[in-house]
Amino acid sequence: MKNNKLLTIMLIILVTITLLGIIVVVLITQLDKQKSSGPSIDEIVESSVDIPEITTNLADGSFVRITLKIQASDKKAGEELLKRDFQVKNIVIQELSEMEEEALEGKQGKIAFQNSIKSQVNELMQVGEITQVYITSYVLQ
Repeated sequence: MKNNKLLTIMLIILVTITLLGIIVVVLITQLDKQKSSGPSIDEIVESSVDIPEITTNLADGSFVRITLKIQASDKKAGEELLKRDFQVKNIVIQELSEMEEEALEGKQGKIAFQNSIKSQVNELMQVGEITQVYITSYVLQ
């Protein structure tokens, strides 16, 4: 009888300790997820560079007027991107000159253009990388 009580108490203590351990692990992982949810808006703005309006002809004779904001991975990468703005403009103009009007129409066309610019500029970057290309103004005629 005494052994049964002792065994029951030991099992209850063991289960309690295990449950407390599980709760602690879950809480710690949830807090880490909240902390690493991404950069704040201030960090995004600090690491982003505005590319002034570019007007150029497309391959089919129509023209596009576009303004971009490019987000880098951190402030140092943003500073490098700012210094490389002439190279970025060149990449944008070259990419647009190879495209036709239909390729830029619709959401998928714009996403493909943004991804192309992102990958080409990332090839230039020595510090950090480009995380996002935003189209902030767009006129196609």
